[in-house]
Amino acid sequence: MRLRPRLACDLMALIVQKFGGTSVKDTDRIKNVASRVGKYRLRGDQVVTVVSAMGGVTDNLIKLASEINPLPSEREMDMLLATGEQTTIALLAMALHSLDLPAVSLTGAQAGIVTDGVHSKAKIRNITPKQVHTMLDEGNVVIVAGFQGQTSDGRITTLGRGGSDLTAIALASALKADLCQIYTDVDGVYTADPRIVLDARKLDEISYDEMLEMAATGAKVMQSRSVEFAKKFNVKFEVRSSLNNNPGTIVTEETDSMEAVVIRGVALDKNQAKVTLVGVPDQPGMAARVFSSLAKAAINIDMIVQNISHGTATPATDLSFTVDKPDLAKAQKVIGELQGPVKFVEVIADEDIAKVSVVGVGMRTHSGVAAKVFEMLGENGINIGMISTSEIKISVVVGAEKGEEATRALHAAFLGEET
Repeated sequence: MRLRPRLACDLMALIVQKFGGTSVKDTDRIKNVASRVGKYRLRGDQVVTVVSAMGGVTDNLIKLASEINPLPSEREMDMLLATGEQTTIALLAMALHSLDLPAVSLTGAQAGIVTDGVHSKAKIRNITPKQVHTMLDEGNVVIVAGFQGQTSDGRITTLGRGGSDLTAIALASALKADLCQIYTDVDGVYTADPRIVLDARKLDEISYDEMLEMAATGAKVMQSRSVEFAKKFNVKFEVRSSLNNNPGTIVTEETDSMEAVVIRGVALDKNQAKVTLVGVPDQPGMAARVFSSLAKAAINIDMIVQNISHGTATPATDLSFTVDKPDLAKAQKVIGELQGPVKFVEVIADEDIAKVSVVGVGMRTHSGVAAKVFEMLGENGINIGMISTSEIKISVVVGAEKGEEATRALHAAFLGEET
């Protein structure tokens, strides 16, 4: 039986929905998304649907590029990768048409998303969703390609890892949407990755700050830039599964009751690499020179540790920091160009690490969390390589082979029993 849309005069709410790669990985999943979107449209809602590339497509495009050129131009990579989402938006529009529902697909540029000129990690400058409003007013479901935008001079850009989440949150803000839903392959945000911690529990709600720290420390449900944007513009959103109708996790402003829970979750990040500059001259301005060069190359730094260097004739330090693994080669190139001017002894890169973090706004009002973290890791024979803290987070770097064990140990210590 074909679906029939309601009249525009019956519209109830403006909803932005985002579906990730696993939700649209094949034509059956795309039809499932069309059916889900169609139900909202049929009850009278205006619907904007943001989609990622079909599961595996982006990786295949990257592989094709590497076969042509091991270090391809970032501009051309953006041109290539943007085609993944454009395939999905057209197929989803066709699926909605097969249900007799009006739908139109738009690229990020057509949706009015303007970015800066940093290829592969572009930042959204502004959104002018005039065409989106026009298409909605005509009764269409508007399907927007996530992960992409366009510079003011017309160059296609991509927003980096998790960019489709950012597209959805930003559009929800620009459109003043009544509801924003992030659909994924899990039921919501869990206290830990349930594939690693079998007794991990789904959270009914989580604050922006907690979700931001969880995303930044390895939780794969959301991308940190998206959460930052949601917090800045107060976009309340729900993370839920596209494969069932279970309620998800609401991400919202912090409430007083949230501080009653000391630790909200434990996150594991296996996508980190450590770089150590051995024998950096112990002089003012050395660190500034190093990190300014990395910043100019658009390389994000996470943890930083500086120690006294031994075995050098003059006072020196060892400077260690972590980057995302995909940025390691670029970071090594930048650091290599600094060896002459900075005069450090050598560079050591280590990809065999994992970052484990405990997160919770309750840490602001409860003491002893750090001591318990170090105690539990010590009892399990897990050595700590680096430590980083914030008001609501403690992160440690451990050997990659100990990452999952550390995650389970800390989850058991802080979240092993219902509170």
